Amino acid sequence: MNWYLKRLGQAVFTLWAVMTISFALAWSIPGSMVDRYVDQMASNTGQDPSTIRETIESSLMYDPDATMYEAYVTYLSNIFSGNLGYSWAAQSDINALLVDTVPWTLLVMSLATVGLFSISLSLGAIMAYREGSLFDSVNTVVGILTTSIPYYVAGILLILWVGYGSGPILDLFPPRYREPSGVQTGLNLEFISGALRHATLPALSFILTQYGLLALAMRGNSVQTLGEDYVQVAQLRGIPERRIALRYVGRNAILPLYTSLLLSIGFMFGGSVILEQIFQYRGVGIYMFRGIQDRDVVLMMGTFLVITASVVVSTFIADASYSKLDPRIKAGDQGESF
Repeated sequence: MNWYLKRLGQAVFTLWAVMTISFALAWSIPGSMVDRYVDQMASNTGQDPSTIRETIESSLMYDPDATMYEAYVTYLSNIFSGNLGYSWAAQSDINALLVDTVPWTLLVMSLATVGLFSISLSLGAIMAYREGSLFDSVNTVVGILTTSIPYYVAGILLILWVGYGSGPILDLFPPRYREPSGVQTGLNLEFISGALRHATLPALSFILTQYGLLALAMRGNSVQTLGEDYVQVAQLRGIPERRIALRYVGRNAILPLYTSLLLSIGFMFGGSVILEQIFQYRGVGIYMFRGIQDRDVVLMMGTFLVITASVVVSTFIADASYSKLDPRIKAGDQGESF
């Protein structure tokens, strides 16, 4: 129990540190954002600049004219109460914006995670069983090459080769936007299939550029596990190869990659900032990019906190659940020695 409390305390401290750093960075530029929107709205609407400034400042998470300590306390109280402010760039409440965009980003992340680990673990296990073969050598080289390609470059290539290709298969995967046009939104087959097809190319950008490293890691773990005494004993006992592969080799080789699985979710959230801009996929990342582009501090802080929280929560879940999956690792005071 002490071990779990310690990990939980570390997660909470990390979130507090991120919120504090986010506030410190935003504190240095609140005036530039307010002045920009005051000038823009005054020129477009002809309203009194002082009235516009009062309206904008009232929607911020803190008073830019207050002392730094008072603003910081107000900022934290707003976060803990669930108020993330209002974005003038997106013309939307941040909470409503996140409710609309997070599920779409999660859709891409889910497809990428399932596809990435299904391909990597299967391919790595086969490479280990065929160690030294042509199949092993070719996939090792291909895995190294694909890992060296940035995910956003892969996204651009997929748009050129697949999104704007020709033929019935290539036309299945639209290169832009998150949902099909002219289709009623809801739990119907046409909308769901369209949303999955729109999310395929962004998910493939992550899969194609990350599967190689994980496949090689799975290969190394599988080769090491194949040399263990309990595997050799199982073979001498005449246990079927399929059972040995699944219950003895695969199960133990996968365990070290479990943490990588959850940490990759946080990496994908961060990568969505660029990738969603490339595909014009309206998720969390594209709004964070818009916040940076328009110097909308409120929008930047809200999306940044969501991305950071996903990394912290994923890390905590990995730490807390790993000992349950691997009985050789003991949680608590004894586990600290490992």
